[in-house]
Amino acid sequence: MSNSNAKNRIYGVPDDEMPELTPELAKKLRPLNDILAERGLPPVGRPKSANPKVSVSLRLDREVVEGFKAEGPGWQTRMNAALAESLKAKRKRA
Repeated sequence: MSNSNAKNRIYGVPDDEMPELTPELAKKLRPLNDILAERGLPPVGRPKSANPKVSVSLRLDREVVEGFKAEGPGWQTRMNAALAESLKAKRKRA
C-alpha cells in the first residue's frame, strides 16, 4: 500500500466505505466499556487500583538513582519498597 493510500484508510477500511459521522450518529455512540460489559467481557485498560500510587517530583542523589537502575527493570518499584520498609522500621523504633 502506498503512503498516500495509507492515510486514507482507518483500520484497513477505505474512507469511502466509512459512514459520515453526523450529529445523529454521534448521539448514538457509547463508551466501549459499556458495550463490553453488556456482553460479559472485561473492560479495556488497566484496572483501577484499590491503593493508587501518587505521582511526585523528587530530586535524589545520582548514586541512589543509578544504584537502583543498575539492578534492572522495576527499579522504581524496588525504590518504593525500600522507602516503605524504611518507614516501617522507623515507626517500630518510635
